[in-house]
Amino acid sequence: MSFTVRFVPDDLTVRVPAGTSLRRAAGMAGIELKSACGGEGTCGQCLVRVLEGAGARFLGGSVSPRRRREGYLPACRTVVEGDLVVEVPDFARLARHRVLVDRIRKGEVLAEEDTDVIGRFGLDPFLSRLTLKLDPPNLTENASDWARLAAALRREAGDPELTVGTRLDLLRRLPKVLRKGDWDATVWLCASDRPARLEVVDVAPGAFRGPDLGLAVDIGTTSVVVHLVDLDRGATLAARGTFNRQSRYGDDVITRIIHASETERGLGELHEAVIETVNELVDGLCLAADVRPADIRSVVAAGNTTMEHLFLRIPPDFIRLEPYIPAAVDFPVVTAGELGLAVNPAAQVRCVPSVASYVGGDIVAGVLATGLSDRDQVSLFIDIGTNGEMVLGNREWMVACACSAGPCFEGGGITHGMRAVPGAIERLDIGPGYEVHVETVGGEPPKGICGSGLVDALAKLKDAGVIDRAGKFQEVDTPRRRDGPDGAEFVLVTAEEGPVEIVITEADVKNLIRAKGAVYAGIRSLLRAVDLEVGDITRIDIAGGFGNYLNIRGAVRIGMLPDVDRSCYRFVGNTSVKGARASLLSRKAFETARSLARRMTYLELSVGSGFMDEFTSALFLPHTDLTLFPSVEV
Repeated sequence: MSFTVRFVPDDLTVRVPAGTSLRRAAGMAGIELKSACGGEGTCGQCLVRVLEGAGARFLGGSVSPRRRREGYLPACRTVVEGDLVVEVPDFARLARHRVLVDRIRKGEVLAEEDTDVIGRFGLDPFLSRLTLKLDPPNLTENASDWARLAAALRREAGDPELTVGTRLDLLRRLPKVLRKGDWDATVWLCASDRPARLEVVDVAPGAFRGPDLGLAVDIGTTSVVVHLVDLDRGATLAARGTFNRQSRYGDDVITRIIHASETERGLGELHEAVIETVNELVDGLCLAADVRPADIRSVVAAGNTTMEHLFLRIPPDFIRLEPYIPAAVDFPVVTAGELGLAVNPAAQVRCVPSVASYVGGDIVAGVLATGLSDRDQVSLFIDIGTNGEMVLGNREWMVACACSAGPCFEGGGITHGMRAVPGAIERLDIGPGYEVHVETVGGEPPKGICGSGLVDALAKLKDAGVIDRAGKFQEVDTPRRRDGPDGAEFVLVTAEEGPVEIVITEADVKNLIRAKGAVYAGIRSLLRAVDLEVGDITRIDIAGGFGNYLNIRGAVRIGMLPDVDRSCYRFVGNTSVKGARASLLSRKAFETARSLARRMTYLELSVGSGFMDEFTSALFLPHTDLTLFPSVEV
């Protein structure tokens, strides 16, 4: 038996079997819902409202009292047992949030810092191209087509001992290609990891006149960014980013690992979701640059260790289980066809090596791009998201760790939290009369509050005396401070000031304090491991989309980042994709990344009590030890 479900305001209708969850039905209609818990019914994000029909059965799940009174149910725990009309609100949708990509015009040469990377390593991509003129066979010169092509490559390279490899799919096309070009052919080659060996990636009849193209891919837990690169000139032709479609299976890596290991076809679903995300971006990039996907013949990807496992369809099961061991940290070269990427199927795909279970190729790429390992002075590299990954060191040594900050910096687990989509509050001020002025992404009417806005809110609430150092709400003379259905709360936007009322609760504040405390405790743990103090750090690089929009002053005031001279801080943008791009353009850069991954000492924070001691001390604003924050007035 099946029933129809119509989703509004989209006016999309699907027919589904009885017992299908509304979350699954929404996905069939092409509507992506938030799901921090991966469909377990615990996060209260995938909320919908049944407008018509009695055929919806609620199986139980987490819904705040406020949302329950408004008639909302979690889509993942509500099944279809009749025809329905269902409303999907904006706050429950997995919207296309703001993704940090370089501001690149079509054909523009790489930005200054990326040109510097090329200067450090040289322009020497894995992919190269040759045009060959072969002698046609006859009854006395009757070598096979492949032997004829390989011999011509050895002559061109001046190395008779050169080993030339290929793939079965290319051999299947080779006879017709050579004859179509009247024995003139263009051959694309990739240097192998083994000396004196080349791999033939592709072959085309005659002399090919187009550009050689590659992809640099940043596979983030939240978002995916892809750059289309001209390998001949070292120029980025276009850049695109969007949300990672794996988010439908959970906001964080642990939830996704559980889905991959405990759900039938879970690993395949997560792999397909990220491949679909990349392919969608490739379509847009090729359209923008007016090129063919088939001309993309080299790919380098960087992501955290779990993301790289899922990208390659490697089971990540034991990354989350003590002693936290990944299947690998240095991955083999594969082809795009094996993964399902919508580029030339013979394109070689490389992943930037990882360090350990929770310090991945994205962090290695970041260290490569920022040049931390080239400096004499001690530097700190931080990428803050669902996990806070960081590297401390210089040219002589590097130590790395990762701490779980939770999803709140991405808007998860916060009453009116959301990602950085248009309408998300990213800055705010609280005046002397407790009036609130907000700035939103895109200047649109406020719909919720994103990570940078939450950090700002925590600092401003403390400055205004609305909360104390422990995050507890104080009695202040304003109607904005009230007791709500979920406890004490402060109204950031009233129903008269915006399209929706937006509040921050005491529970939200406590979540934020735990998240900021984890980040600062990670930094302190690294410093203690090498017997250094905050004052020994001369430069702090803040990476990632959240970091790029972060108010450093506010982050220091709440005790998330060290209280050092503000000139030490640098916003370095999406260093994961920059490092991937450098590795795409330079074999030396990729080998340097491999060396960096081996050189980093990984600090497992779950061993011993040091991290928990630091974490407990950091659960105040700004900290238990006020001498660590001399510039912060309390």
